Amino acid sequence: MRIAIVHDFLNQFGGAERVISALHEIWPEAPIYTSIYDQRRLPDVFRQMDIKVSFMQQLPFIFALYKYYFWLYPLAFEKFDLSEYDIILSSSSAYAKGVKKQPNQVHLCYCYTPMRFVWRFEDYLLREKVPGFLKKILLYLLEPIKQWDLQNSKTVNRFIAISRIIAKRIKQTYGRESDIIYPPVETKLFQQSTTDMDYFLVVSRLNAYKRIDLVVKAFNHLDIPLKIIGDGPVKADLQRLAGPNTEFLGRLPDQQIRHYLAECRALIFPGEEDFGIVPVEAMSCGRPVIAFKAGGALETVIEGETGLFFNEPTADSLIKAIRRFQFMNFNKQKIRDHALGFDKEIFKRQIKDLVEQAYGQRKNN
Repeated sequence: MRIAIVHDFLNQFGGAERVISALHEIWPEAPIYTSIYDQRRLPDVFRQMDIKVSFMQQLPFIFALYKYYFWLYPLAFEKFDLSEYDIILSSSSAYAKGVKKQPNQVHLCYCYTPMRFVWRFEDYLLREKVPGFLKKILLYLLEPIKQWDLQNSKTVNRFIAISRIIAKRIKQTYGRESDIIYPPVETKLFQQSTTDMDYFLVVSRLNAYKRIDLVVKAFNHLDIPLKIIGDGPVKADLQRLAGPNTEFLGRLPDQQIRHYLAECRALIFPGEEDFGIVPVEAMSCGRPVIAFKAGGALETVIEGETGLFFNEPTADSLIKAIRRFQFMNFNKQKIRDHALGFDKEIFKRQIKDLVEQAYGQRKNN
């Protein structure tokens, strides 16, 4: 079986790039086709991969201005010649599923979300802080990409969604059903601690849409210890808002993050995410999660067993949840056992089985 892996861009390390790393473990000989690759911003393991970049790699200031070249990505992926492969496995929230496919090939798309900047435009504006005057221009410029994306969705043989909420979006956007395989979490790197500290914890990029502000406001009112790990554009605003009981630890190495997760009273997860890896990491340490009742958290947190929810994206709703939490007891081992169900090895087994099934069906047709 000859397989090619296709990924939108390799210019940062996040959940999608962890998927690529796991796919490489399954198929180490498979080449990875991508628009651009910034080696400086990715772990050393990526240097062992056979990464094939598009012509966009040579564009001026591409790593700084990659979002502004959005109109070129469709051409970049269409120009890849993948005709020698049996299976195309795209890893995509944007352009990668737009590669050209031969009739005898099978294209599986592991989809993080349909193009957010096209199909959830207002949400994208909020996340990226796009100036108002660009809104109408972008709407006009993105219309051809929307039509291109719709057309490409028809060439995908099988969609794989990262969560039920994304499967629902794929159905609404493309009219297609999906298999669901949760993203890989390296749960075995996280361990329980016998030390129980009195602080609550946030681990997040400090963007406005992550809603860390409502956590800070809630803890100002509660006057109990809060530690925030992460950096981002709204850090200074949050620091001005925070009281003396909130400590900003900045960006930390993974080992230190695991230490803080293992000893916190609970992780606070106030945003709406498509999946959300950090709550699973906290639960891998046996620690409960207090999460906003939306998005991927609904599929990873079990109310009353591995954490609890607050219903509204407000400080008052979070305060009520924390007060409830203080009268609850949680079993660390039970929480960890639940988290192990999202382990990377489970992801690898499920995706491998699905790909081999698709290959077998192709041979029989």
